Amino acid sequence: MEKFFRLQENNTNIRTEVNAGFTTFLTMLYIIVVNPAILSAAGVPSGQVFMATIISAIVGTGLMALLANYPIAIAPGMGLNAYFVTVVMENGFSYDIVFGAVFVAGVLFLALSLTSIREMLIEAIPNSLKFGITSGIGLFIAFLGLKFAGIIVPSETNMVTLGDLQAPTTILAIAGLFITLTLMARNVKGALFFGMIATAIIAMFMGDLKFEGVVSAPPMPTFFDMNLAGVFSEGLFAVVFAFLLVTIFDTTGTLIGVAEQANFMKNGKLPKAKSALMADAVATTVGSTLGTSPSTAYIESTSGVTAGGRTGLTSLVVAGLFFVSMFFSPFIGAIAGVSAITAPVLIIVGCFMMEGLSRVDWRTFDEAFPAFIIILTMPLTSSIATGIAMGFITYPLLKLVSGKGKQVHWLLYVFGFLFLIQLVFFPMH
Repeated sequence: MEKFFRLQENNTNIRTEVNAGFTTFLTMLYIIVVNPAILSAAGVPSGQVFMATIISAIVGTGLMALLANYPIAIAPGMGLNAYFVTVVMENGFSYDIVFGAVFVAGVLFLALSLTSIREMLIEAIPNSLKFGITSGIGLFIAFLGLKFAGIIVPSETNMVTLGDLQAPTTILAIAGLFITLTLMARNVKGALFFGMIATAIIAMFMGDLKFEGVVSAPPMPTFFDMNLAGVFSEGLFAVVFAFLLVTIFDTTGTLIGVAEQANFMKNGKLPKAKSALMADAVATTVGSTLGTSPSTAYIESTSGVTAGGRTGLTSLVVAGLFFVSMFFSPFIGAIAGVSAITAPVLIIVGCFMMEGLSRVDWRTFDEAFPAFIIILTMPLTSSIATGIAMGFITYPLLKLVSGKGKQVHWLLYVFGFLFLIQLVFFPMH
């Protein structure tokens, strides 16, 4: 094991890697509770999402360990699960068609990971759009969390308004939010997970949470017939592109962030980047056949790196712990059924995703406005794809009219035109 993962070469040992694996797992364990809670709103059976989440995490994280030897964990990503639900609920599509879109995006991502096109896409899209997309998704997730908590409710006069803060669900969510915020502020490892546990305990005393067991044999993972034909007949090309684009940026950004912290970067490049991206693409493709939204590298992996993790052994430990977690489906399913328990996580994760705003050039209008319009339209339209489209349309347009058209990569003009056609003639309501 030491030779396979090159522990000595990376100045680490088995004990340190195992400790780092436990640390990373605790910080991201919330996903196996939150993901079923979110996707079940689109009608996907909670047990199916539970197993799909775990299996895609095991596959992606395991491949990351064995192919790339990096301490980076992979699981279904936050934001894209919320987008999945809005595509189903707001547009009336059946979830099997949308899973078909996820599968197509996964296959395309897999193909891009084998070529240099991915690097060209990443270089072509400016930072203002990249950071605008990430931050817009952050606001979208936080907005969803506030709705789940009952802190904001629909309003005929002002779209949304403050909810009833005396409602039991809202009181529980606010209590959970402050508990989790306190744990975060105290730098407690696994704060999101322990915050949910604390909220769950309060919910038990309030009578909102009842367990029908804690440990049981895991549900059987089931494959279902994805409606791939429906992806094309319903014209879900913007959905496929949104899944693909956000997954590429999210994964690449996370890989770079974790790699820089662990000092893996060599002359500005990440060795074995293709292997790392391959792990994510395979996890997304496999997850779509089982019943979950796209997977991505988790920024929570930095907690394991901080604990000393430097090799794929850390990731292998994370994958093993995900395997063990599948035997706790009754416990996790009960928690996932109480939205007030998971809502605080959505709000806090949304905050994490706003970090990139500091790197947008707000003093340059043709850089600032495209980022702004993305951030504004994503939560207001409940559509990540619409927000991305707005940014891709306005960025090349503003550069062109300000005499900077040559600074824009030709791909942006192509995407901008395609998005304009899609919004005008094939809008998603």
